[in-house]
Amino acid sequence: MEPGAWGNRTTVTEFILLGLTENVRLKPILFVVFLFAYVLTVGGNFSILAAIFVEPKLHTPMYYFLGNLSLLDIGCITVTVPPMLACLLPPQCRVPYAACVSQLFFFHLLAGVDCHLLTAMAYDRYLAICQPLTYSTRMRREVRGALVAICCTVSFINALTHTVAVSVLDFCGPNVVNHFYCDLPPLFRLSCSSIHLNGQLLFVGATFMGVFPMILISVSYAHVTAAVLRIRSAEGRKKAFSTCGSHLTVVCIFYGTGFFSYMRLGSVSASDKDKGIGILNTILSPMLNPLIYSLRNPDVQGALKRVLMGKRPPE
Repeated sequence: MEPGAWGNRTTVTEFILLGLTENVRLKPILFVVFLFAYVLTVGGNFSILAAIFVEPKLHTPMYYFLGNLSLLDIGCITVTVPPMLACLLPPQCRVPYAACVSQLFFFHLLAGVDCHLLTAMAYDRYLAICQPLTYSTRMRREVRGALVAICCTVSFINALTHTVAVSVLDFCGPNVVNHFYCDLPPLFRLSCSSIHLNGQLLFVGATFMGVFPMILISVSYAHVTAAVLRIRSAEGRKKAFSTCGSHLTVVCIFYGTGFFSYMRLGSVSASDKDKGIGILNTILSPMLNPLIYSLRNPDVQGALKRVLMGKRPPE
């Protein structure tokens, strides 16, 4: 069904994405750079998954969540980067209306699960450090599965709400999107109908998907910090903080870029800053996550070496 058939309201049947640049000479260079970034990201996250799968030491709740995070990173970058690479080759990138809306849905679905999964990981660290005696019971397999299921359900509802709200907007032209993927703010600028409801939904969604998780993460780490500071040995404090440092780094990168992207809807004019923030959100964060989690973790480093060299883990 063509978008125009939806109550004869939408006349635009395709969007033209301007992409990262209109400089013809720069496009091949960007294609190679982002293709390399994509391969590196997918390879790095699959390596983390392989390490978690083959290494018995990593069969713990913390790495269960990390494995899910790696899957999400693969999904997020796959939703945005391959279409962006395809748009760098032709002189003009035309995206069908349905494909644009589908990309919008899957991006917000995966990014939303990411938000809540980071919260579940903070809760896991809170239980491990502040409630060690009941940790194995409170974070048993059924609980972990339930937490991931809740993350997916909440994110699905949020993504579906935004997608339906966008699909009923009028797009009468122009149809040029000043971005390298379909997202809410660029599409809002093209609508010839009121986006007041969409703005309210985006604010409510940002509250549930960003503000509340960030508050829960902050509370969890406030308790973790207080518990760690009560540890008398410096070595014990260092070990406890090292298990949280990687997660906090990922949280800061993810939420920092996310809040800056969606809390500045008052700026009507699109700019290259939006594209730069989009690169941080969709490419840099998933690419850095495997490096961040493996850089200071000897267990992950050892497992990765055994995976790459084809060795079996020690009995």
